[in-house]
Amino acid sequence: MKIHLNFATSELARSVDFYSTLLDAAPIKLLPDYALFITERPGLELALDAVDSAPLIGHDHYGIFVESAGEVESAIERLQAAGLASQIERATTCCYANQTKVWATDPMGRRWEIYTVHEETGEPDACCTA
Repeated sequence: MKIHLNFATSELARSVDFYSTLLDAAPIKLLPDYALFITERPGLELALDAVDSAPLIGHDHYGIFVESAGEVESAIERLQAAGLASQIERATTCCYANQTKVWATDPMGRRWEIYTVHEETGEPDACCTA
């Protein structure tokens, strides 16, 4: 099973660079007005459509769950090397769980986290309402 997402972007080249780094994969299809990524980890089909102006992004965010803190650390290295890591949280309580995560924002303002959960805590945190 794969999740399919289709995002509009007015910055196709920058978006392709961002998602290539975030997903650690190259697009399998790249045209002047379209890019398609298909990945196994995570199971994802991501289509990017070039538009003249993309809609404003709200407070929503997207996440990629990985099995270990080591995988998050690899993502941190990859995103930092590309200048894309916007925030790193290690062993942080968020949404009733102790997590390690890295945040990055795509060219249209979509916030992404790559994260793992160390343990459930039963404790909320301000991030749950952010």
